[in-house]
Amino acid sequence: MATDTVLVVGVGVAGEAAARRLAEHDWTVTALDEAPVAPARAELLRSRGVRVVDEVGANDAAHFVEDATLVVPSPGVPWSHPALVEARRLGVLCWSEFELAAQWSDLPMVGVTGTNGKTTVTELVTRMLRASGMRTVAAGNTELPLVDAVAPSAGGEVDLDVVVVEASSFRLQFTETWRPSVGTWLNVAEDHLDWHPTMAHYIAAKTRLWAAQEPSDVALANAEDPIVSEAARSAPGRVGTFGIDAGDWRVVENALTDPSGAVVLDIADLWRRYPHDVVDALAAAATAHEAGADRAAVIDVLATFDGLPHRVRMVGEHGGVRYVDDSKATDPHASIAAISSFDSVVLIAGGRNKGLDLSALASTTDRLRAVVAVGEAADEVVDVFAGRRPVVVARSMDDAVAAAQAAAQPGDVVLLSPGCASFDWYGSYAERGDDFIRAVHQIVGGDR
Repeated sequence: MATDTVLVVGVGVAGEAAARRLAEHDWTVTALDEAPVAPARAELLRSRGVRVVDEVGANDAAHFVEDATLVVPSPGVPWSHPALVEARRLGVLCWSEFELAAQWSDLPMVGVTGTNGKTTVTELVTRMLRASGMRTVAAGNTELPLVDAVAPSAGGEVDLDVVVVEASSFRLQFTETWRPSVGTWLNVAEDHLDWHPTMAHYIAAKTRLWAAQEPSDVALANAEDPIVSEAARSAPGRVGTFGIDAGDWRVVENALTDPSGAVVLDIADLWRRYPHDVVDALAAAATAHEAGADRAAVIDVLATFDGLPHRVRMVGEHGGVRYVDDSKATDPHASIAAISSFDSVVLIAGGRNKGLDLSALASTTDRLRAVVAVGEAADEVVDVFAGRRPVVVARSMDDAVAAAQAAAQPGDVVLLSPGCASFDWYGSYAERGDDFIRAVHQIVGGDR
């Protein structure tokens, strides 16, 4: 068996970057995908000496593991994939792109994980560090793979002071030495059980955020999440906490305060003030502070941030009814947070379930006027709310918005917060959100 042979499984954005960078580090690389690889991507990889094999059945992919000393799975390749099962059987090393980056670079990193909120907090922290004069980018579970972020430029230098890394459980699962100097864990709730075999497996992957930290590093934990708080007890670094009512960074008399009790910013001055926004703001402020941000920069970003698309974003208003896009809510925990931000909601929910228990949505019944069920999980949504609230099934986004409009009364919010993935009807949550926006704009017209 060769000593420098690597198998990359999945040739999406992250897989392509990993294969390309591995080839640059003189590994012999084979990149596999069950689907056809985009011609331009395949041509690029082949020009770097990578063997590209696409349209390979999952079971056939396992045979390629026999010739590898390292397997690098792309984030979308689940734990149960035959290639990964075979790698575990043979004792072949499995690393994500995070571990490759750790092997190749000693650039300081800040890690942010959590079931929900990690993209927002990653963006907030990145802006705070930039506003403090630090050279930084957001990488990882973004359009910029971490192996590309830490790669030297043509001049041989890495023009960054720190990388802010959005850390998904998929990437954390396959790490050994990857070490953020500041690691922030926002929350944990049932999610991605179509990838992880159990909830305990999912939590263990998240816990790896802190596994390789040293005593000089910082672990920031949500003081109001019992699972996160318990995991922090074993963190090797110094532990800090945040939370609305508990934590080193918390809310006192309607203001965000730091560990000394000093006011950071009044809640009234935040860019937005839903409960989950307040927690995100506390987490971002704590993270940026520990990473070296200036206090003035932290305050300015918290006041001026304009939010991210498809996350509880106002789309328009018509007839006294507001329409809100929260397509990014792909698990019940996220949907519950969004619903809890409003007094009376007509909910559009459903899509492709990720192996999750949607019955948790029933806890929001007192805030719901009606429910419109969509997508593959429509029957599951109906089962959750039948007998509790009026619920109808829609077969398209246009039908869903029309049904929600018919059920809504002045003062209500029509909320797309699906609690499920988008891959039944759409290619991404963003595509789903955009379709909702289009359908709403047909209704609200000049009122938007």
